[in-house]
Amino acid sequence: MTHRSERLHGLDAVRGYALLLGVVFHATMSFLPGSQVWVVQDVARSPALSVLFFVSHIFRMTTFFLIAGFFAHMMVGRRGVRGFAVDRLKRIALPLVAFWPISIAGIALGAGYAVYVATGVFPTKPPPGPPAPLGSFPFTHLWFLYVLLLLYVAVLGLRALVHRLDASERLRAGADRAVAALVASPFAPVVLAAPVAVALYLQPEWRAWFGLPTPDSNVVPNLPAAVQFFAAFALGFLIHRQPRLMEVWTRRWPLNLAVAIALTAGCLAWLGFTPVVTPFPPGSAKLAYAAAYAVAVWAWTFAVIGLALRFLADESPVRRYIADSSYWIYLIHLPVVIFLQAWISRFTWPWEVKFAVVLGVGFAIMFASYQLVVRHTLVGAILNGRRAPRPAAAPTAHPETAR
Repeated sequence: MTHRSERLHGLDAVRGYALLLGVVFHATMSFLPGSQVWVVQDVARSPALSVLFFVSHIFRMTTFFLIAGFFAHMMVGRRGVRGFAVDRLKRIALPLVAFWPISIAGIALGAGYAVYVATGVFPTKPPPGPPAPLGSFPFTHLWFLYVLLLLYVAVLGLRALVHRLDASERLRAGADRAVAALVASPFAPVVLAAPVAVALYLQPEWRAWFGLPTPDSNVVPNLPAAVQFFAAFALGFLIHRQPRLMEVWTRRWPLNLAVAIALTAGCLAWLGFTPVVTPFPPGSAKLAYAAAYAVAVWAWTFAVIGLALRFLADESPVRRYIADSSYWIYLIHLPVVIFLQAWISRFTWPWEVKFAVVLGVGFAIMFASYQLVVRHTLVGAILNGRRAPRPAAAPTAHPETAR
């Protein structure tokens, strides 16, 4: 049996790895075959990186939001609603406000550099585009912070309503029984997939190859993202009321992984390794694909969490360091990745070498910046909730003693 404290090590690790996987995800995008879908298009293309892009996008954010919901419930229990709200304003809202202008400027410069590398001319203004729809806002990769804030408000509001109406706690007991029955069922991925599958089907402009549409450009998240991420966050929030339920995912990770791989392979066989940029036409085929993809999302999520609880449950200083650094790295990574992709985009190196350079140089820069300007500073205290103490200096031997 897994102890609760061990579980937290596994969940903390997979939450950090999900953010770092976002760096890998964006690093693949300049190498995707077919039409240009990214600010940089490399002369080298790779179907293998298409698979990596496709698979990583299936589960990483659903996994992240489920774990975020779990830790949110834990923190509300420890600090109360007021303490939780203050902490979230400091660690989520403040980084969003502070890093967004830096991020948007860095991305714009990176995009301009990419145009310069491709054409020899640095653009002085962005290319013309269609009028922005009502409510549009370029959150870029920081959209997850904005969505987290929306989820906190929604779940805490529902929690307050339930506490007001459920003085006898019958409703909460019934919800606990329903969650326990759902998690215990091997058909849990199918049940949880139904709402988002319908939402994807109802999305008229759904580009199915790219999976769940990212809510990065509007203050009102698109319907599939809102449905999926609320469901993941709420499930994590409720799971923390009965954390032993996660032992089911620990036991069933082989089954969930097998289902996830089979459905993912089927989706890739259906649409191919080259990104399809046109919307999926309406009809029964669209509904079938949406259902298969949605089940794969949940099967991957349960498999990844189960694997982490099974194999990463012990305390590890290395994994703790990676988890601590992952937030900072994700906040700053996109301009770094774009500049590196643009720099090598016209080199005639194999894609394997180029991809390794983007990740190797990029992670070296980002980990170094975390160590030098974040880990032991006020920035680290804001992002991680604490400032890591600097290692004590080694004592200097006295000359008389050294003889």
